[in-house]
Amino acid sequence: MRTRFVLIQTSHAGNVGGVARAMKVMGFDDLVLVQPRWANVLRREETIQRASGANDVLARARIVDTLDEALDGISHLCATAMTPRDFGPPTRAPREHFASLFGGQEPPPTGVAFLFGSERFGMRNEDVYRCHVALSIPTAPSFGSLNLAAAVQLIAYDWRQALGGFGVAASVAERPQADAKALSGMLEHLERALVAVDFLDPDAPKKLMPRLNQLFNRAAPSDEEIHILRGVAKAMLQTADKARR
Repeated sequence: MRTRFVLIQTSHAGNVGGVARAMKVMGFDDLVLVQPRWANVLRREETIQRASGANDVLARARIVDTLDEALDGISHLCATAMTPRDFGPPTRAPREHFASLFGGQEPPPTGVAFLFGSERFGMRNEDVYRCHVALSIPTAPSFGSLNLAAAVQLIAYDWRQALGGFGVAASVAERPQADAKALSGMLEHLERALVAVDFLDPDAPKKLMPRLNQLFNRAAPSDEEIHILRGVAKAMLQTADKARR
């Protein structure tokens, strides 16, 4: 779905870079600035530094004179506001609103824009009134002030999740679970070792080995981990043998 982030009269160049970075990590790249403080904000050193590699988002970004230009081709407008406006659109948490866009009777919009006002004053009432909803990020009641880039990051994350999200890559390749024969052999080896170090009394074993069997069933060790456990059992047997000499 077409997704656009619109910054209105942004005054700090670093925030523009931070927004570009927040967008890129969530897979978005359509950024429009309406009357920013600096005409060259997309090329300023602070902007580029704070973008931290999201230079392609800055390269694609546009600067326009009016909000109408920024909203070209977008059908659903989301204001961002901490304070509800009289006669304004309904105020909702981002996650709640995004769920309603995809779970209702109406088809989802073809394009969504998220509008953010200036750092000092937020969005003007007349701009909020144009929107279908005013998104309010749930924060601590005693302190709800968010940095612009942080607010964009939170909304971009919730929106990406609503669109299906990204998978989490495994840090290491998953190892197949050892088969029942390997597990049984390891347990027999471990049992001999536990007897050798006088931890297990073979004449009164109680339920130790069945419990260990269930423990390792839950752990689902791999073949490599079975080899490690066999190595531990082997070392226990060798140590016990030396002690008896």
